[in-house]
Amino acid sequence: MPKAPAAPAPVPEPASYEAALQELEQLVARIESGQLPLDQMLAGYQRGATLLQFCRARLEAVQQQIQVLDEGALQPWNDA
Repeated sequence: MPKAPAAPAPVPEPASYEAALQELEQLVARIESGQLPLDQMLAGYQRGATLLQFCRARLEAVQQQIQVLDEGALQPWNDA
């Protein structure tokens, strides 16, 4: 009986906003080059969507902290 294909290993979460942004920029450049096979383009698009969601979440967390600071109520930032 043939073996079922192994599930792809989960891609680790980026270490930082800057790392995610750099990876996202590289992915966009590779996709826009038009040189990727269709399956790699799809995988790149999916990874890009994950990276974009990560970046948006980080930006939102920072914006919330800035709002707290602007209101004069300094509270610890939760980097989660």
